Amino acid sequence: MTRPHPAALAAATATAEALADPRAIHRESLDRRARPQSLAGGAVGIALLHIERARAGRGDDAAAHAWLKLAASQPISAGGNANLFHGAPALGFALHAAGTTQYRRTLSAIDDTTIALTRTRLAAAHARIDRDEPLLMREFDLIHGLTGLGVYHLHRHPAHPITRDVLGYLVRLTHHRPSSTGPEGLPPWWMSVGLSGEPHPDHPHGHGNIGVAHGINAVIALLSLAVLHNLHDVGIHDALARLCAWTDEWRRDDSTGAWWPGYLTIDHVRRLAPPQRPRPSWCYGIAGTARAQQLAGIALDDTTRQITAEHAMLAALRDPSQRALLPEIGLCHGKAGLLQSAFRMAVDARSPALVAELPDLAAHLATQLTQNMTDPELMDGAAGAALALHAVGTSATPASAWDAVLLLA
Repeated sequence: MTRPHPAALAAATATAEALADPRAIHRESLDRRARPQSLAGGAVGIALLHIERARAGRGDDAAAHAWLKLAASQPISAGGNANLFHGAPALGFALHAAGTTQYRRTLSAIDDTTIALTRTRLAAAHARIDRDEPLLMREFDLIHGLTGLGVYHLHRHPAHPITRDVLGYLVRLTHHRPSSTGPEGLPPWWMSVGLSGEPHPDHPHGHGNIGVAHGINAVIALLSLAVLHNLHDVGIHDALARLCAWTDEWRRDDSTGAWWPGYLTIDHVRRLAPPQRPRPSWCYGIAGTARAQQLAGIALDDTTRQITAEHAMLAALRDPSQRALLPEIGLCHGKAGLLQSAFRMAVDARSPALVAELPDLAAHLATQLTQNMTDPELMDGAAGAALALHAVGTSATPASAWDAVLLLA
């Protein structure tokens, strides 16, 4: 990897210090979109910043504990709205990331809760398939669904039966095409809803989602990571091959490099309109998609796929017009997501070319973060940007593996 980047580390440190005390943060900034136990916009997400710093020997366990205490200050959600980014699984992920025995009893109880809710979701998902009904976004996606719960279980207890049960469901998902999905030729993972996960008049025939936040590259990444965790059963390799073949069909190449659409409509499938290149964000663009494809290449021992993904990321980093499409700082839609994805890809890359591009992007993000402290949250705000800068600033892979929630690790 590259040498440490002092300016990036300084910006990350200053941000973490500004976010050290939950009492100093205006509560509206935490409660505007989500409750404290939200990983995306609440206290549990900010806790990850302090957890990572503490585990790297650069922060204070007390700050992490204060944010975790705030995250657990309300009844912990374990109902229909609980997922990797909210409620019991979100809090459990953060407690696991802390890597301490301090929370052993609480984490054990959260494990039991998360296993139970995962079994409930799996039963509903298999029943939906048995009824030959269309796929629902919230059933399988990373943010709300079983892929996200799979992330929790893979990192918390990879050998547990529930982990293999989630992987088995995702494999089954690649086989079964509901008869009610629509025109022939659509894949089993085609959804009959719009981009919000609900029916929408702009998408009367639904859409195929290629992104990571809500689409099939999340499944590709999780199955690939399962292989890299030495889980080779339940048909994972065959499922990966099917998914990758579909994304290969829709990969495009232009003068700046390879790219994948964020989503497809029926007009794209019918060749009535060309797919559009998304901006290089984590949620729908190169940042997330290229990492998923790189992981698949490594898992499948597919050198060509790995190199194609790395070249795609390299092209996006080197193209000023692409980087200009990310004016925000955040992990989901902004520069931090591109930086953290590029950092993780550089660690595993077959050439050092990606490493050379990290300092410039980190410098731009550090300057922007220092000049304008925005919302404190993880996914769209300062905490996430600081975490990405901390990784580049220290030139060390995250000790807490916090970026597993993005399916980057």
